[in-house]
Amino acid sequence: MTLAVLSLGSNLGDRLAHLRAAVASLGESVLVVSGVYETPPWGDADQPAYLNAALLAQDTTADPHDWLERARAAERFAGRTRDPARRFGPRTLDVDVIAVWTDDGEPVLRDDPELTLPHPRAHLRAFVLRPWIDIQPYGRLPGHGWLTDLLTTGPAAADAPQLRPRPDLALESTA
Repeated sequence: MTLAVLSLGSNLGDRLAHLRAAVASLGESVLVVSGVYETPPWGDADQPAYLNAALLAQDTTADPHDWLERARAAERFAGRTRDPARRFGPRTLDVDVIAVWTDDGEPVLRDDPELTLPHPRAHLRAFVLRPWIDIQPYGRLPGHGWLTDLLTTGPAAADAPQLRPRPDLALESTA
């Protein structure tokens, strides 16, 4: 069994529908979904605002690469195309595997070109940390510390005030 935190983002097309489809694609493995936040683009300012969320999922058979494949499948379903010239450019859907834990609660640490765990830039991104706090208020990013500390005192603190909660947008699994 593994437990995973996934970060969701969309800034093209029907943003909310893309996030909902990603949650639905994970089916019964989804334990809890965060609220939705509208956020300015990160790393490439010349694009529309994002909707971001996070979810906690669990599966008795999934390993870290299974979570990555599920993330990529959701992106493909949303019509995601990658522009190598714009690494942080606009996208219909972005699903990142942020952290994974084994069935005994140990964080999976991995440094390979296809999947690095925990996500190497999660501690820098308020749009990852704030939704994650919704689903794990006492969560820790392996190797970096408490989520609330990272959001309020780390590099992400400068971006945190720009996140706008969107309680008018419900993000639930349809599974």
